[in-house]
Amino acid sequence: MIFSLLMLMAAPPMVVVNERDVVRQEAPPHGAIGMSTAYRISDVVPQPRTMEFRKRVLHKGAAIGLHPIAHDEVYYVLSGEGEVTSDGVSQRLRPGMAAYLYNGAVVGIRQTGNKPLSLIISYPVTPK
Repeated sequence: MIFSLLMLMAAPPMVVVNERDVVRQEAPPHGAIGMSTAYRISDVVPQPRTMEFRKRVLHKGAAIGLHPIAHDEVYYVLSGEGEVTSDGVSQRLRPGMAAYLYNGAVVGIRQTGNKPLSLIISYPVTPK
């Protein structure tokens, strides 16, 4: 009986995504400033899902333009250097650093330095 109830409440099966299967070249969101390589990892995960998880590489001079967010959001830097802005305050980011951005802030990030800025972006979404 308990096992039957657990089976009814079972989670969907896991999804494994290889970034090479979801890569595309595109202008970054929120202003199309420069070019980027986007790895839209969670786009291939079936609904319902409650988070967005992406890798983005901002090419030299590229930026995700300033935009308001309606959720908390994390930018985690894998390589390169950048400058993140939240509500008019800017901070430099290097590999191993993360910016935790809060619901209601106006945020953006731009590539700085000599190498592309590679980062993970994650935030919650409402299941469809």
